[in-house]
Amino acid sequence: MLEIGTKAPAFELPDQNGKVHTLEEYKGKKVILYFYPRDNTPGCTKQACGFGELYPQFQEKDAIVIGISKDSVASHKKFEEKYNLPFPLLADPELTAIQAYDVWQEKNMYGKKTMGVVRTTYLIDEQGIIVKAFGKVKAAENPAQMLGEI
Repeated sequence: MLEIGTKAPAFELPDQNGKVHTLEEYKGKKVILYFYPRDNTPGCTKQACGFGELYPQFQEKDAIVIGISKDSVASHKKFEEKYNLPFPLLADPELTAIQAYDVWQEKNMYGKKTMGVVRTTYLIDEQGIIVKAFGKVKAAENPAQMLGEI
């Protein structure tokens, strides 16, 4: 996980509609950048829907929510449509942002070691500095937790 007080790594990734997003374009706003393992899995769905339900409150606080996983643009589009998600889901199949933010790590699933995305959420301030970092977050609790942090 990246350290608090460091500059957030730049990224340039497509969302569920194919529109490319960069961290730079959100300068002047707080950014909740959350990394999750896969679209349409129980934990990831709870987390995304939680952010979706609270999204108007994030907007009131001038904060942007962005989800990133290694799923494809097409997978993100289906996920967004199925749950009516109001924020960008960025596709990172090459793991560029995932690795830059140090969330691609060894995981232990039922005694088998595999590499994967560790559910992690960063709060980035208006100047692009990481001000909060939460690793191994609880999917269902994370959206309300982040709203409390801003």
